[in-house]
Amino acid sequence: MRVTSKASKKGAQPESTEEGLSEAERTAVKDRAAELRSESRRSRSTNKAAADERDVLAKISAMAQPDRALAERLHALVAAAAPELAPKLWYGQPAYARNGKVVCFFRSGQGDKQRYSTFGFTPEARLDEDHGLWATSFALTELSEQAEAAIERLLRSAVS
Repeated sequence: MRVTSKASKKGAQPESTEEGLSEAERTAVKDRAAELRSESRRSRSTNKAAADERDVLAKISAMAQPDRALAERLHALVAAAAPELAPKLWYGQPAYARNGKVVCFFRSGQGDKQRYSTFGFTPEARLDEDHGLWATSFALTELSEQAEAAIERLLRSAVS
């Protein structure tokens, strides 16, 4: 028997089941499976990097504003501050990888039905602090000069 419950808070996942994932989570898993199939086909292609970047740019262009503007600016920031990171889709969202492993990513707030987007780092970034506490993701509603400088510093640290 499948039991469902409706979320009562605004912005929460619309439905969840005792059996597992919400509709948004199932969609992300399906997106990731499609990405893995695409990567496996592309691994034989000489234009894999160009195709991956086209996929990321297409995903960004399909986003609604203001997330599209944030993602476009982040794409430019990553390309400038960490050119060794290659764009690729990761769970249906723009990400940037080193040697095939995702280092940082952007998650659309509108796509997640949240009030902010997220720019985050995976353990591959190795942003560890000596005191044992460090941030791995950041809420993002706009990219001020101060925010851009902070992201550039984090990117340089992640790729060094």
